[in-house]
Amino acid sequence: MATTTLKETSNLNISAVIENMQTGGHEQVVHFYDKATGLKAIVAIHNTYLGPALGGTRMWNYASESEALTDVLRLSRGMTYKAAITGLNLGGGKAVIIGDAKTQKSEALMRRFGKFVNGLAGRYITAEDVNIGTKDMEYISLETKHCTGLPESFGGGGDPSPVTAYGVYLGMKASAKEVYGKDDLKGKKILVQGVGKVGQTLVDYLIKEEAIVYIFDINADNVKLVTSKHKVTVVDALTMFDLDIDIYAPCALGATVNNDSLSKLRCTIIAGAANNQLADEEIHGLLCAEKGILYAPDFLINAGGLINVSIELEGYNRDRAMRKTEHIYDAALSVFKMAKEEKITTIQAAKTTAERRIEEIGRIKLPY
Repeated sequence: MATTTLKETSNLNISAVIENMQTGGHEQVVHFYDKATGLKAIVAIHNTYLGPALGGTRMWNYASESEALTDVLRLSRGMTYKAAITGLNLGGGKAVIIGDAKTQKSEALMRRFGKFVNGLAGRYITAEDVNIGTKDMEYISLETKHCTGLPESFGGGGDPSPVTAYGVYLGMKASAKEVYGKDDLKGKKILVQGVGKVGQTLVDYLIKEEAIVYIFDINADNVKLVTSKHKVTVVDALTMFDLDIDIYAPCALGATVNNDSLSKLRCTIIAGAANNQLADEEIHGLLCAEKGILYAPDFLINAGGLINVSIELEGYNRDRAMRKTEHIYDAALSVFKMAKEEKITTIQAAKTTAERRIEEIGRIKLPY
């Protein structure tokens, strides 16, 4: 057998990983590699005081493994807050598969990933995320029972995006209640940035309420689907942040609320489906408040998808998922009230609410 000389691993890089885990409060990070399928994946388990870590797997062609690690650490932490603030008895975790989903995804790769997840013995439960669909979950489920987000034909809930969109819509209405005194969205000018599955369903709700809707998406097919159904205004990337709007709803990738966008945005509410919308939670959460913009914490109002897949663990029922998602409205109002009373940002109030629940439960049980 031929021998291969391994490259010397930098102690500094290892130290940086451990330091990032300590800073973020992560319990475990696991890297997977399989030569036969080309699978390269990372699972990050952030916190399991409330239960096993549940979070989706996304497949993305990251520029580097370092970028993938940063993403999975941020996303898994967000899942902890999402589960805690919505009252779920679950912890937070996330997985990323490094690669081009269009050219590298296969049944063998997904099943191999399922075997790796199974090796974590239930500490991590996987589900759908970006570029991972219900068919992929079928393949994963052949190798592990520690998965959810299965198609309806397998007894699962199918596509969770309608439930996610419903939660975002309710979070937006709660935000309107806080800012305008009533949750009616009629006549409100709303920019939906990203009209994939969640964004499209959100637009359906907004049009039904007679809101004035602007949309942006880099995918022309997504734009065409929306414009074929509804009277909306399509905007481009160069001008969308210059619009005179009431509500900005980021529903694509994260970090669109940043120094550049906030220097242009003319809105009173930010409420959308994207994860990690604030490029920097502390800096941009405070900047939103200073500019008089109410920020609806993303991990709270986009939690419908997590609620939906969590219901599968009990035996799926769509009505129960929708009813549980309705709690987002009151939870958002509670967060806004805390922020006002304690003179903190809404993102701080949401995180504090989640952390208090984790701390209280942590006193009576060990991590999963």
